[in-house]
Amino acid sequence: MSKPRMLFLTIFTMLVAGLNFPIGKIALSFGSPFVLLAIRFVGAGLLMLPFIVRRPHPKSGAAWLKLATIGLFQSALVMSGIYLSMQTISSGSSSVLSSSNPIWFIVFSFLIFGIRYRLLQWAGVIIGFIGVFITQGLQMQMQMQMQMQMQSGFWFALGAGMAWGMATLLSSRWGKEFDAWVMAAYQMLIGGILLLIASPLLEQPHFVWDSSQIVKELFVLGWMILMSSIAQFVTWYYVLRNSDPNKANVYLFLIPVFGVLSGWLILGEQLHWYTLAGTVCIGLGIYLVNRPRRVDKTKDPFAIRERCGIV
Repeated sequence: MSKPRMLFLTIFTMLVAGLNFPIGKIALSFGSPFVLLAIRFVGAGLLMLPFIVRRPHPKSGAAWLKLATIGLFQSALVMSGIYLSMQTISSGSSSVLSSSNPIWFIVFSFLIFGIRYRLLQWAGVIIGFIGVFITQGLQMQMQMQMQMQMQSGFWFALGAGMAWGMATLLSSRWGKEFDAWVMAAYQMLIGGILLLIASPLLEQPHFVWDSSQIVKELFVLGWMILMSSIAQFVTWYYVLRNSDPNKANVYLFLIPVFGVLSGWLILGEQLHWYTLAGTVCIGLGIYLVNRPRRVDKTKDPFAIRERCGIV
């Protein structure tokens, strides 16, 4: 696929992911986190089953275990952390903290798989990470310092970022073994079942249909199942399979930008001037991570062979 199309799919995924935060915040007004997420992922997984029947399925227990592990991190741990965090902090704050995942992606890939990154890439990730916090603003940082011990939402969102980094790492390492649609369907279905089991153990499960809000509730559930789950995951797994995951992953820094902006537009959350400053830092981080390595053609053996007419 051409680079412009791949870029479009990546930006589309980030936009949908950013919109998920205010949509999820609205959903919490009529349901508990684990119940909502179980409905979202089980519903999405079941809807996708008829479309993947003839697609290649995992053929070994080890492959199914990999899918289950991805489902545990991506659908269960990441999303439960985000939804639990939004019970006590804003959707914009949750999007900022959970979007620390690119830095965790690099840390985990370095610690677990020994992958080495150029200094410029580390600088890009760090600058992008700084931009994430600038986007949310100094007021949030001051609140963190004063309320960190009391604000459980902070820890849930940060934990979601760590789980998200691990989920992206595992998806990029194992994703080529699976069909993108099959991987998306089963990891959501497995994650949803895990959340359904955890609901009565970790929360007071509830879901309320309000006749005066029935259209809004149906729209929110439809968005969570069709856009937040099916469209987002299938597109993201396709991007990871067909591009450099290290470069694709850094675009996740755009999620808090879209999250903060959509929180402002949909929920009326405050939008500050420093959102622009944070966006500039995020853009610079993306540029540095994606900047190709400069090759000295006088020392590159492939360039020497090409100049000498050797194929």
